[in-house]
Amino acid sequence: MQLNDHIPVKSLNNPVDESKYFDDDGRPKRTGTIWTTSAHIIAAVIGSGVLSLAWAIAQLGWIAGPSVMLMFALVNYYTASLLADCYRFGDPINGKRNYTYMGAVRSNLGGLKVKICGLFQYVNLFGISIGYAIATSISMTAIHKSNCFHKSGRKKPCHTSSNPYMIMFGIIEIVLSQIPGLDQLWWLSIVAAIMSFTYSTIGLGLAVAKIAATGTLKGSLTGIPVGSITQTEKIWRSLQAIGDIAFSYSYSFILIEVQDTIKSPPPSEATTMKKANLISTLVTTSFYMLCGCMGYAAVGDLAPGNLLTGFSFYNPFWLLDIANIAVVIHLLGAYQVYCQPVFAFIEKLASTKFSENKFITKEIKINIPGFRHYNLPLFRIVWRSFFVVTTIVIAMLVPLFNDVLGILGALIFWPLTVYFPIEMYIAQKKIEKWSTKWIFSRLLSVFCLMISIVAGVGSIVGVTLDLKAFRPFKISY
Repeated sequence: MQLNDHIPVKSLNNPVDESKYFDDDGRPKRTGTIWTTSAHIIAAVIGSGVLSLAWAIAQLGWIAGPSVMLMFALVNYYTASLLADCYRFGDPINGKRNYTYMGAVRSNLGGLKVKICGLFQYVNLFGISIGYAIATSISMTAIHKSNCFHKSGRKKPCHTSSNPYMIMFGIIEIVLSQIPGLDQLWWLSIVAAIMSFTYSTIGLGLAVAKIAATGTLKGSLTGIPVGSITQTEKIWRSLQAIGDIAFSYSYSFILIEVQDTIKSPPPSEATTMKKANLISTLVTTSFYMLCGCMGYAAVGDLAPGNLLTGFSFYNPFWLLDIANIAVVIHLLGAYQVYCQPVFAFIEKLASTKFSENKFITKEIKINIPGFRHYNLPLFRIVWRSFFVVTTIVIAMLVPLFNDVLGILGALIFWPLTVYFPIEMYIAQKKIEKWSTKWIFSRLLSVFCLMISIVAGVGSIVGVTLDLKAFRPFKISY
């Protein structure tokens, strides 16, 4: 399955067709570069997860917090580099292309593992879209609340429901979701990446300003002490924090789809992707360290799940409004980056299974003044709108931001970020059993599995506890 399957392939009977217009698989030339690829990755990675890192470090402390972040950065970069080599099966230049993560697993591993991979990948893409809807509503309510406080002089509680903001987000995403595929979203990813730097820099700047104003660095070596919270809460929160950090680095499950936008060799797509991985890992880790550590140093053990809400109701309120607007714009783009693989998978499946069905093949002609008409498939309109509406309704039902991030991070980290990339690389490169590289890869996989299990347990316990304290559709901030 390919993200641009809606584009017709080259006609063998058309003498005008030349290799400069089409790639080796007969599809229109891919145009992605190291910079557009990096933008896709940064738009996906530096998402709402960065705002929870101060909270995560507050649970783990100055020693374990940064250490866990560096560990996830190194593991993610290593396994992403292995996965990049799996885009083409066999020869890295002329081998068969794998258009999706599932396609790569099918080519290299096959069997039941393909279905398991697909289950993990698409369930998590669905879950992330829910998490981003929640994060967007938090930022939008923060804007409302800071402005309300400013006008009333903090004399009003200024509570507001997050539901209207989630609905607004959903309406915009329904429109954006009609963009055919990821290869047409490069401009949105660039805008989203710029916005991620904007709000991360503002959050960092506010943290530094607060540290400068107080003249003290808050926090401790071991994080929130037992006494402020119980021993049990300390354990569960620490495990949930590990899940949050894992989530903030996860993007491997869309890496093959992003790699399929890169222009053909030379150099090889894998070479370009590895450079983009390195750039993205260095950029994101630097921002994560700065935002997470400086946020914890500024706020200390009271660091909130969303860093910006730690400053949101103080001056300069307009600067925080800009930061939260940047979060919203970024998440509008990041939502699409994560959802496009799901859209394409279902549409490819439907066109294959029901190729003669009028509902699947019917197109609606839309005339845009000043532009040529645009044919929009009816199934795309209905299916993608239904997907967006579903994610928004679930987000309104369970708006538990940090808990959702922790569960998603734990769920996707081991299978999609570690296990499948390692297994595919061993199979494709025919790594000899019991060799040094084989043993290292297996030990790394087992170690990461243990981390995923404990992080998942902590996050599930966190959700169970938090669910006792809220009513569906009644959450306000």
